Amino acid sequence: MSRKYIIANWKMNMSLSEALQWLKDVEENFPEGVDGAVCPPFVYIRDLVKEARKLKVGAQNVSWAEKGAYTGEVAAYMLKDVGADLVIIGHSERRKYFNETNQDISKKITLAVKNGLEVVLCVGETLEQRQAGKVEEVVRTQLREGLDGVPPETWEKLTIAYEPVWAIGTGVPCKPEDAIKVIEFIRAELKDIAGNKGKGIRVLYGGSIKPDNFEEFLKVGVDGGLVGGASLKADSFIQLLRLGAKYSS
Repeated sequence: MSRKYIIANWKMNMSLSEALQWLKDVEENFPEGVDGAVCPPFVYIRDLVKEARKLKVGAQNVSWAEKGAYTGEVAAYMLKDVGADLVIIGHSERRKYFNETNQDISKKITLAVKNGLEVVLCVGETLEQRQAGKVEEVVRTQLREGLDGVPPETWEKLTIAYEPVWAIGTGVPCKPEDAIKVIEFIRAELKDIAGNKGKGIRVLYGGSIKPDNFEEFLKVGVDGGLVGGASLKADSFIQLLRLGAKYSS
């Protein structure tokens, strides 16, 4: 077993008052022996950083540009400047709705780690790709192209989240035995790419995680979870943290 890592991805949800109450409730009930983080919308990051003591606070995205005339974008150094600890990069919704490429993602990761941010890199296949037998091909390409050019000395700042695209927001996660097959493949790829540095990288599962199904994924050996809808309620996220603590070493 490893120390599990449970990350809340709020996406475009929550008011500031709701966010602060959620943080208070979660921190008051935070279990020992597990790592946790919350990634709110950009506008709440600084407010949560001021109040967080046990949870890390991160962003859901970052620009591929260092600075400049990019209206509406947020730079890595800006996230670090307001106290963010980490950033999610390459989420399937960013790839799908905003046409992010593996090359965009590589630029983002490089700038994020350069500025001292941890990175959660998301990879995963669509239903069509799975049905075509291209799961490993897709995941390998996303990993290798996404990590191309990322300095080896920054690999300790990396976490991978495997999110089968067809299981996100559908309420129907892939089976634990199918998820762990891909996660073991990811672990082997990381070892091949980075040698010993790849061994310590945690690989999380993301895809309609809920308190009533998460334990089955932990039992087969995932290193934690990237949680969407089930993270919006404090009680639900606390349950997930407790499960993570139960399976942590």
